Amino acid sequence: MREADAFEIVGMRKMEESPVSARKKGAKMPVISLVILGLIVAGCLILPFVIGKDPSYMDLMNANQAPSQQFLFGTDTMGRDIFTMIWSGGRISLFIGCVSTLISTVIAILFGGLSGIAPQWADTLLMRFTEIFLSIPNLLLVILLQAILGKANVLSVSLVIGVTSWASIAKVVRTEVRQIRSSDYVTASRCMGGGFFHVLGRHLTPNFLPAIQFMVVMNVRSAIVAESTLSFMGMGLPLETVSWGSMLSLAEKALLTGSWWMIIVPGGFLVVTLMAMTEVGQFLQKELNQKESNL
Repeated sequence: MREADAFEIVGMRKMEESPVSARKKGAKMPVISLVILGLIVAGCLILPFVIGKDPSYMDLMNANQAPSQQFLFGTDTMGRDIFTMIWSGGRISLFIGCVSTLISTVIAILFGGLSGIAPQWADTLLMRFTEIFLSIPNLLLVILLQAILGKANVLSVSLVIGVTSWASIAKVVRTEVRQIRSSDYVTASRCMGGGFFHVLGRHLTPNFLPAIQFMVVMNVRSAIVAESTLSFMGMGLPLETVSWGSMLSLAEKALLTGSWWMIIVPGGFLVVTLMAMTEVGQFLQKELNQKESNL
């Protein structure tokens, strides 16, 4: 009897502690990443107005100056103050990331929602198109569309990145919609004359939005990387439009002149921002997985 009671007590203790430990693991919020990301975003939004300098102003007399008291982050080969460029350029990079993600998310919701409520044959056709679209390298599509649009600017780069990064989110939206499209509230809304956009916006989107929020955050990160890659390749924003990507496009000149700060400073800000966004995205994904496992 004593052995049985002891066994039952140990078993009960394990049953009680397991959910608690699992909850702690799943609910660990990336506070440091959120603080760093918040500081960078706040700095990009506020500091350009506080500094009051033109980030594209060229002071050739002070070209290639190392970090000092006068130039905190140094200057580039054209004499531009890197400290001013970092915060103004970060604002451009974050703007491109957010706008392109907004475009891709809207396209994904419309496309995935249409595929989710469509008949089987139409759903199969739309998903085949999505799979073919995903099979094409994203960078190749971005370069092709940007070449068609001509000279790059902030809006054209945002549009190009946005219309080429919707497919993965659309597949998740389609899966979620097909699971809830036969729900009573959806059926009732359609019987009362609710159109596609009404049903999608009022009933479907609030239900699948938690499933794609981590993908949306990761899309912002991917868009910033895409803009930086385009600018580094010389196909992105022109030099007079300062962004983290356009700053890194001068890396070859920086290596030739030994100006290490021209690579380290913008590269460091870019890497730290992307790592913080990755941590936030992974946290949202873990939260979603935990909620699904508890259902």
